[in-house]
Amino acid sequence: MEKNHNENQHNHESTGYGIYIFIWLGLISLTVVTVSLAGLNLTGLTVITALTIATIKSALVMNYFMHIKYETMIFKVFVAVCIIIFIVMIVLTFFDLTYRPIQQ
Repeated sequence: MEKNHNENQHNHESTGYGIYIFIWLGLISLTVVTVSLAGLNLTGLTVITALTIATIKSALVMNYFMHIKYETMIFKVFVAVCIIIFIVMIVLTFFDLTYRPIQQ
């Protein structure tokens, strides 16, 4: 009753160095965009823009460099649950700070 060695391996195509270089260049360009936008006065859109770019960058890192893209669905669900819990904690913290009385 010997298990097949290929049964335990992940089934995904091997990504070459080209995709990693492409993703790295994308991360560098998004960093340049973030730094450039920091110098502009976008009023209320500054934080939203920075968080959107950071979300895109973290999704690229998780999918390609951490290989989440090639994991099973249950592992992706666990990662999603962790991210949702993190977002809920951040939102609750901001609500707490928003509704505190101002001390003088």
